[in-house]
Amino acid sequence: MVEGGISKADKTEFTNCWSAVWETPYIMRLALSAGIGGFLFGFDTGVISGALLYIKEDFKEVDEKTWLQETIVSMAVAGAIFGAAFGGWLNDKFGRKFSILIADVLFFIGSVVMAFAPVPWVIILGRIFVGLGVGMASMTSPLYISEASPHKIRGALVSTNGLLITVGQFLAYLINLAFTNVKGTWRWMLGIAALPAVIQLLLMLTLPESPRWLYRKGKVDESREILAKIYSAEEVEDEMLAMKKSIEEEKAIEGSIGSSTFTQIKKAFGNTACRRALYAGICVQVAQQFVGINTVMYYGPTIMQFAGFASKRTAMGLTLITSGLNAVGSIVSMAFVDKYGRRRLMTISMIGIISCLVILSVIFFQAAAHAPAVSSNESAHFGNNTCQAYANAPNPSSWNCMKCLAKKANCGFCSNTNLFAPGACIAKTDALEQACQAEKRVWYTEGCPSKFGFLAVIFLALYIILYSPGMGTIPWVVNSEIYPLKFRGVGGGIAAVSNWTSNLIVSLTFLTLIEHLGSSGTFLLFAGFSLLGLIAIFFLVPETKGMQFEEIEKVLQKGYSPFRKNTTTKEISDHTK
Repeated sequence: MVEGGISKADKTEFTNCWSAVWETPYIMRLALSAGIGGFLFGFDTGVISGALLYIKEDFKEVDEKTWLQETIVSMAVAGAIFGAAFGGWLNDKFGRKFSILIADVLFFIGSVVMAFAPVPWVIILGRIFVGLGVGMASMTSPLYISEASPHKIRGALVSTNGLLITVGQFLAYLINLAFTNVKGTWRWMLGIAALPAVIQLLLMLTLPESPRWLYRKGKVDESREILAKIYSAEEVEDEMLAMKKSIEEEKAIEGSIGSSTFTQIKKAFGNTACRRALYAGICVQVAQQFVGINTVMYYGPTIMQFAGFASKRTAMGLTLITSGLNAVGSIVSMAFVDKYGRRRLMTISMIGIISCLVILSVIFFQAAAHAPAVSSNESAHFGNNTCQAYANAPNPSSWNCMKCLAKKANCGFCSNTNLFAPGACIAKTDALEQACQAEKRVWYTEGCPSKFGFLAVIFLALYIILYSPGMGTIPWVVNSEIYPLKFRGVGGGIAAVSNWTSNLIVSLTFLTLIEHLGSSGTFLLFAGFSLLGLIAIFFLVPETKGMQFEEIEKVLQKGYSPFRKNTTTKEISDHTK
């Protein structure tokens, strides 16, 4: 997934978290209120996948132009890149609370614009507004929670933000399913996202600013008042002293590497340990996206249609499986990341992902090869509405459903009453779709009737199971601990931008790849990218389990090699035993 992460939190931390929340409900109110930002992020990812099916129905130009579908989906990602960059400045200048409120306003405006969009370009405009809000919320919500939470349960509380991302995705699919038979389908799907944005805005108005940001701005008394609501009286002064020391260190770091972004990036790549950390950090972030995960999240129902499930309702219902498994996988990752290590989980995850993608490629190839043939008699059954490309083809007897549904043919396939028998290739119009369905036949515009469809669902589910606990969350864990202290902010920022940019590339090209390579070729291409990612992870990413930040820096300074024993790691391993 995606562009957000779940911080490490062990069993003891969750136990302490439950105890602290029970004694001080204010803490959970704070974490959940800010965590709705993660929910909005996940919700937008899931809701567009179902809405796109109905947007194509209302706007024929969207149905006919692949690039327009890709633009509608990916413009939120493009907006998020700028939202995250702008959000960094806004966070430092005006505070975390203010940034979350602005993100909510942008998300609300975007949702309303999309709900009332009269033409496709207005939907795109709304997607940009939503993306700006998502980008700001994705970086600000975890930051606010971490700075306003008791340090002993910080990881567990920040985890609520990551978990709410997957909850948002799952709920989006449920809402998509609920509105399938409602007039104005996609408008309700996209517009209802304004509701959680309003809820978060109202809740955040009742919460204070981050005590850390207030202290940094010289508002010491206000900071102390907020800490008094979170900590016991005897702990407040200790926290104030710790905060003072930490902020002084931050200011010293800023003095040593400069305040301009360009200067910080230049010095980061000039530092040997940080440069090697960036190679590792960017590697895992790019690999996370190029395994193709967001094609499943953004285009899940469309992929189900490619697999042979023509019904929009059925296609969206099946995506609930992948979304639910993604949420479960996130929880599994929190349980095992510190037990089995980062490299091992990522390696197992990548091997499983590659295997599933290759098998999916074979499944889609077989589905295309065994697609029902086109019958001239069945096509003539619908009068003079036979597909013109089929009628004018030099060898129409060689046509099957896949050729009929090719973009250049621009036709629809009406199945036989015996689903897998030869069917009709006819013009793609609403009237003919209704005529086809009136005879209890199935109308196909994306995928063909297939006996292999259930296998595609099984291996997509297995793909998610293998992705989520490994490549879904570990890249964010690695990036939270691999950079030297003074470059931690700029290093994490560069890696996050690489993730968003890779996400944009994948989401902006998926349907075009399907159009030119077919479903089989596209999944095989992602398998190739995944193999390259596995090789890069093997050579560039060190194991950081159980290591202190300073020890990770020493490993990187020396130069990591998978073929050389890491003595520091061994010493730590022996010590922990």
